[in-house]
Amino acid sequence: MQKIIQLVTRFIPRETMQRLAHFFLRIVSLFYRGKQYEDPINGITYRKLLPYGRINARQNALAPDSMSLERHRGIWLFLKNHTNFFTEQIRFLHVAPEYCFLRLFKKQKNLNYITGDLSSPWADVKMDIREMPFKNNEFDAAMCNHVFEHVWEDVQSMKEFYRVLKPGGWAIFQVPIRWNTPKTIEDNTITDPVEKEKRFGQRDHVRYYGADYTDRLQEAGFKVNVVDLTEELSEVQLKRYGLLSSEKIIFCQKGEKTAN
Repeated sequence: MQKIIQLVTRFIPRETMQRLAHFFLRIVSLFYRGKQYEDPINGITYRKLLPYGRINARQNALAPDSMSLERHRGIWLFLKNHTNFFTEQIRFLHVAPEYCFLRLFKKQKNLNYITGDLSSPWADVKMDIREMPFKNNEFDAAMCNHVFEHVWEDVQSMKEFYRVLKPGGWAIFQVPIRWNTPKTIEDNTITDPVEKEKRFGQRDHVRYYGADYTDRLQEAGFKVNVVDLTEELSEVQLKRYGLLSSEKIIFCQKGEKTAN
């Protein structure tokens, strides 16, 4: 199973993979049920989770029913415990919508839910994040995960999110980060997919972010708060939810409107 998942995730586009995998994993899920792990997104428990990874597979990473990974489960817990996402009327922009969130978010009565992407069949709006087709100050909140590492003009894209968010609005922007590396590794002369995979972790990435990722978000105008879930969850909870200790939530806020 681990080898199959590694091959599939390396060479099949994510949207195609998710469409094909959904029904297969729902069947596989029946053989993984137990009490050791819990997916907080849907409350289903398992004796173990599936491995996942393009090169080096992580054990107990993928929850088969929701198809959530560690970062998705961490985001869900953060949204529940730290934001107004489930409690207030929100106009919410979700770019590159993840399968594990899509149907649940659409069902939420408090959300005016807009999805956007350049190619995803699940997107309401076909769009380029470098130049979004939205007015200024249009959204209360936004989420865009594991996208900026694909886009050379990342700061320009961050500024676009800042533009379309209302004053006081918030956003979550997760990316692959090496926190122990001070500076982001990027080189626009590298075009070979194999070399990109070696340098940036994936064949369609253009960089590997370092600890200076937050500087780029601040350059775009955001106030950035890096939230370490390990500081508020016990080791038992981290293991039960199948979370990574290295995954931190990048929570960004647009300043309130000031008087002239």
